[in-house]
Amino acid sequence: MTPELAALAATAFIHLAAVLWSQRALEADVGRDGNTGPRDGVEARLSAHTLRLRRALANHTENIGLFIIAVVLVQFTQSNGWLTAIAAWVFVVARALYLPAYAFGWVPWRSLIFSAGLVSCFVMILASLLLP
Repeated sequence: MTPELAALAATAFIHLAAVLWSQRALEADVGRDGNTGPRDGVEARLSAHTLRLRRALANHTENIGLFIIAVVLVQFTQSNGWLTAIAAWVFVVARALYLPAYAFGWVPWRSLIFSAGLVSCFVMILASLLLP
């Protein structure tokens, strides 16, 4: 398995952690019945912490697609190398740090962490376009 594919697998575990953390906070706010029910009107009863966790999960979900594209391009063009491996793992570390940064309101670190992950994706995409 290439380092980029291993990073993609690690990202799946980060996603699982984000889902579980968000759901645990949701259930703490609305109880098991509120969590398993249709969730109509639930937003008004959520704590600021739970709302931040749900936004962090949504952001993570939105950004996984770009990383998948970057990994697929690197794999299909066989442009794997030290640069793409480092970029892939920078993305993983950035996403792992982004969740607590969002949940606990680390300003301005959250934005810097997000930027590191975003830039790493485009480094991989550029490498797939420019490297043999």
